Amino acid sequence: MIRILHVIDTTGPGGAETVFVELADRLRADHCFKSVVLLRGAGWVLDALRKRGLHVVLLNAKGSFNWRYLLSLQSLVRRERIDLIQSHLLGSNVYCALAGWLTRRPVVATFHGAVDINPNERWRGLKFWLMQRAVSRYVTVSRSLGETIKAAGLLDPARACVIYNGVDLQRFDRPRHRRLIQELKLPDDAILVGSLGNVRPAKTYDVLIRAADKLCRRDPRLYFVVAGDIKRNVMQPLEALLGELNLRERVRFLGFRQDTADYLAGLDVFVLSSSSEGFSIATIEAQATGLPVIATRSGGPEEIVEDGETGVLVPINDPSALADAMWRVISNRVLAEALGQAGRATVARRFAIEVMVQAYEELYRQLIHENIH
Repeated sequence: MIRILHVIDTTGPGGAETVFVELADRLRADHCFKSVVLLRGAGWVLDALRKRGLHVVLLNAKGSFNWRYLLSLQSLVRRERIDLIQSHLLGSNVYCALAGWLTRRPVVATFHGAVDINPNERWRGLKFWLMQRAVSRYVTVSRSLGETIKAAGLLDPARACVIYNGVDLQRFDRPRHRRLIQELKLPDDAILVGSLGNVRPAKTYDVLIRAADKLCRRDPRLYFVVAGDIKRNVMQPLEALLGELNLRERVRFLGFRQDTADYLAGLDVFVLSSSSEGFSIATIEAQATGLPVIATRSGGPEEIVEDGETGVLVPINDPSALADAMWRVISNRVLAEALGQAGRATVARRFAIEVMVQAYEELYRQLIHENIH
C-alpha cells in the first residue's frame, strides 16, 4: 500500500481546499493507497475530512519560517512510514520540499493560482530555488498557470505536468429549484444570476456590480447573488459601491454556503468576473449543474469554456462586455439551454473527479517506481 501525506496551507473553504479534500478521500477507493492528512489548524477543511473518516494530524505552522513545524513534519513522515508527500499552495510546497529532501521521499507540489507565484512574495527567489532542488514533480491546475511559471523561470518545465481539477458529477446532478428566490423574498418572476467564490481582490466583484447596474436598468426582474466567504477589508469598498449605485437590494452577498450544489441549482445563470484564475472549480461546478456560464478570460476559464459553444468568454475588467454577454444569454432561452447542456457534457468528459484522481494516481505510481529504482 502506498502511503500519501497530504499537506495544505489553508483551513477555510475554497476551490483548492475542496480539491484537497476530494483527492485525499478518493484515493482510498483504490485500495493501493492510504491517505494521511496534515493541517495547520481547525476550520472547514478539518470538519470535511473528519466527516469522511480521514486520519488528520494538526501542527502549528505560524511564523515566516517555523523550524519546529519542519522538524515535526519530518518526524511525521518517518513515523507514519509515508511513501510520498503531496502538498498544495506555496507555503506547504516549500515546507514539504524541505521535508522530502531530509527524508528522501518524493514530493508532488500542486500550484493552484497566481497567489502561489506572487512576484511580491517575500523570499520568493529562495523558496523556488529550494523547490527546484527538492520537488520531484510540480502540478499546475491549468496550462496557462504552467506557462506563467515557465516564463518566469521559477521551476524546471521537465518536471511539470497539468492535472485539471475535477468535480463529482453526481453531486451536482440536481433538479433546478426556486428555494433560493423564496429564501431571499424575491418576486416569483425573478431571474437569478449568481457567482460562487470567496470575496477577495482577484474575484473583482466590483466589475460584476457595475455590470449588474447596467442590466438592472434593462430588466427589473434581474437579481444578483454571490456565495463565498467574506473578508471584511475586501467587502467594505464593495458595500460602498452598492450604496453609490443603489443596488443593495439587487446584488446580495450571501456569505459562505455549505451546500454549493444546492446553491447553484437555485440559479438561472452563472457568471465569473475574476481578473485572475488558476483554474476555476466554481465554473466547472456551474457547468456540472447545467447552468449557462459567462466567464472572464482570466487564465483557467479559457481552458474550460469554449466560447459560444459551452459558455461565453469576455475580457477581464470590462463591465460593459460582461453585461452584454449576460444579456445575450439571459434574453435567449434557447441559447442558455444549449450552453448549459454542452457545458455539462464537457465536464463529464474532461473534468470529472475520477479523471483527476486517476491522473494523480498514475503520477504517484511513476514516482514511487523511480524512487525505488
